[in-house]
Amino acid sequence: MSNPSKETLSGGTQKLPMMPIRDMVIFPFMMTPFVVGRESSVRALEEALSGDRKIFLATQHDASVDEPTADDIYATGTIGNIVQSVKMPDGNIKVLVEGVERARSVEVIDTDGFFVATVRTGRTQLEMTPQVEQQMQRVHSLFEQYVKLQQSLNYETMAASVRSDEPAKLADTIAANLQLPIEEKQQLLEVFDPEQRLTRVGDVLDLAIEKLNMDRTIQSRVKRQMEKAQKEYYLNEKIKAIQKELGRGEKSEFDELKKKIEAAGMPREVLEKSLQELKKLEAMPPMSAESTVSRNYLDWLLAVPWKKRSKEIRSIEHAETILNEDHYGLEKIKERILEFLAVRQLVKNPKGSILCFVGPPGVGKTSLGMSIAKATGRKFVRMSLGGVRDEAEIRGHRRTYIGALPGQIIQSMKKAGTKNPVFMLDEIDKMASDFRGDPASALLEVLDPEQNTSFQDHYLDVEYDLSQVLFVATANVLHTIPGPLQDRMEILRLSGYTELEKLEIAKQYLVKKQREATGLTDKQVSFGDDALKHLIRGYTREAGVRNLEREIGNVCRKVARRVVKDGPSHEEVITGENLPDLLGVAKFRDSQVHEKSEVGLVTGLAWTEMGGTILQTEVQVLDGKGKLTTTGQLGDVMQESAQAALSYIRSRSHQLGLGKDFYRNVDIHVHVPEGAIPKDGPSAGITLATALASALTGIKVRRDIAMTGEITLRGKVLPIGGLKEKLLAAHRAGIYEAVLPDENKKDLAELPELLKGSMKLHFVQDMDQVLQIALEGKLPELKEEKPEALAKVLPTNIDLPPQPVSRQ
Repeated sequence: MSNPSKETLSGGTQKLPMMPIRDMVIFPFMMTPFVVGRESSVRALEEALSGDRKIFLATQHDASVDEPTADDIYATGTIGNIVQSVKMPDGNIKVLVEGVERARSVEVIDTDGFFVATVRTGRTQLEMTPQVEQQMQRVHSLFEQYVKLQQSLNYETMAASVRSDEPAKLADTIAANLQLPIEEKQQLLEVFDPEQRLTRVGDVLDLAIEKLNMDRTIQSRVKRQMEKAQKEYYLNEKIKAIQKELGRGEKSEFDELKKKIEAAGMPREVLEKSLQELKKLEAMPPMSAESTVSRNYLDWLLAVPWKKRSKEIRSIEHAETILNEDHYGLEKIKERILEFLAVRQLVKNPKGSILCFVGPPGVGKTSLGMSIAKATGRKFVRMSLGGVRDEAEIRGHRRTYIGALPGQIIQSMKKAGTKNPVFMLDEIDKMASDFRGDPASALLEVLDPEQNTSFQDHYLDVEYDLSQVLFVATANVLHTIPGPLQDRMEILRLSGYTELEKLEIAKQYLVKKQREATGLTDKQVSFGDDALKHLIRGYTREAGVRNLEREIGNVCRKVARRVVKDGPSHEEVITGENLPDLLGVAKFRDSQVHEKSEVGLVTGLAWTEMGGTILQTEVQVLDGKGKLTTTGQLGDVMQESAQAALSYIRSRSHQLGLGKDFYRNVDIHVHVPEGAIPKDGPSAGITLATALASALTGIKVRRDIAMTGEITLRGKVLPIGGLKEKLLAAHRAGIYEAVLPDENKKDLAELPELLKGSMKLHFVQDMDQVLQIALEGKLPELKEEKPEALAKVLPTNIDLPPQPVSRQ
């Protein structure tokens, strides 16, 4: 229980039932209704009703305490007279109590489940002096102001209730009607002296009036602002209604566009242009064609990523794992990709790299780009350039054209959604040019790290930064790609696969992929190594593995049909023996070596877009008048190689045992089979010369040897390209010995170990060595001789002046 006030009370003491009150302070002269529900309070009420109907009412310190002790109740309270009590249906009792006088408890005892308090009253008489009257007038006047400001109080009722000539009654009545916290009301109740209480009530009223005036000022200001906002809202709604009636849509649409533009992260110049375009759009009638063009333009500016970037994974270990999971072999390519990632770790803002994968179809060029994106955590987008002839495909159309759109570069960036994707330019060697422009030239800016920071699309007509994009191009051949475009890319060559590599790729990737594609399990279909080898040798003849995957899928589909027919328990193991039952007779022989050595028939090696291949070359000598005929759709370069080979043979006629004028009495026919396929290139030079030498001398050419190399008029053998692909073709054909130019020795380092270990390679410098290796018959020892025609023109006794050396 709270400590009693130091004020001395002069009244007597009496014992009364005590009831704790929640959330209110009851003052003398106050009629208060409340509901009694607690058991202890009900007992105290019954005790009072059974006596003189008087009860001591004191407020709890904490209203949330359900069963308060004496210490939880204020010591000062009010003696009340129970005017009325009514028992309610729920068991509670509604009472009406009139406050009689304030009192302070001296002792509180818990008796029979309720409190009994010994209280002391304090009756203080106050003489009416001019000072007291003045104080009463002040308090009365302040209360009138308070009631006027406090809108929750009724002025007439309050004015009637405080008409009193007694200072104590006036102070208590006003205190009871003030809207104050419980603690402040309790403090007023604890003041027993009427004059002091009147002064305290006046001070409280002063402070309350000041607060109410401040609140009214604030409310008035808020009301004015709200009225202004409501006025603006009303006018805006009216404008919207008018614009809607005119067909101009809602104003908020432009506000949303403006917010999106400001949040897009555009460079300053682009932002200014976008806001300027938005102003134009606002002024345009929405149904006009210009409005549609302007809106589409803004939509494209917002759709392109200006600041959003993929969080890049720069872990070399992670990238290496991904690349090894997705691809078998290709060690040099993987090494280059890991080098790229290593540089990304050391340099904060490296320039974008442009890689170009060149190789035959089916070796994994496109899937490598996807693996790079997966390994680096970037988005992947692909643009096919095959057959593209229009420059607008790269740079887009200007907005003046109907239906104009940005180019594929910007469209792909929108699709990626980030400014640093892996961007694949597929089939870059298949582009062409016509009257609509040259798309290869338009790509020069895109693929130049020094220029693509400010790539300008015709439609957007603003600079766009492509420097953070990792461009990856793919091509089958290089000679159709313009030189300046090649110069901007780092060329990485992908050769064809060996049989061993194909076998591993099939086991690790292709079988699993096709099995899942056909809904089979590893128990329902399995491939033995002999079956895969038979597939590689007998049913496919390619540099890549695309046809191999197709044939594996064909087998899986046939097994899937049997599984559906026989039930899920059907299991099948594919072997080399039962493979023909599923796929039919093998399409290719294991070996393409001739059954026997023949005259004028030589196996050459060639390179095509599909990889390496063998080229059978035939020469037939007929009676005639020295005419050279070439058939088999030979290109200009190959026809010139045939002419050079014939000139070499004529210069060696004596050593080959031919007459001086042998060519005057014969016609020579050179034919390369598969005449429907165009063929060209200089690397068939030694093949043609060997076939001519064999046909003219009647000496057979070894059937188990292949050759490639360019020939000069003097019989020198020049280096060729595509060595790995050509030797792979020979190996696939079952030929394990080859004649190669001596200058191609440097390419041995790039050959797979399978080729080095299983093939016998002859490196030659001139045609004389080729003939000694390739022809089965022995030729006489070849000696350098001047042709007779040259000897007639240049007599041997004349010394020629030294000739200047041409340096290039």
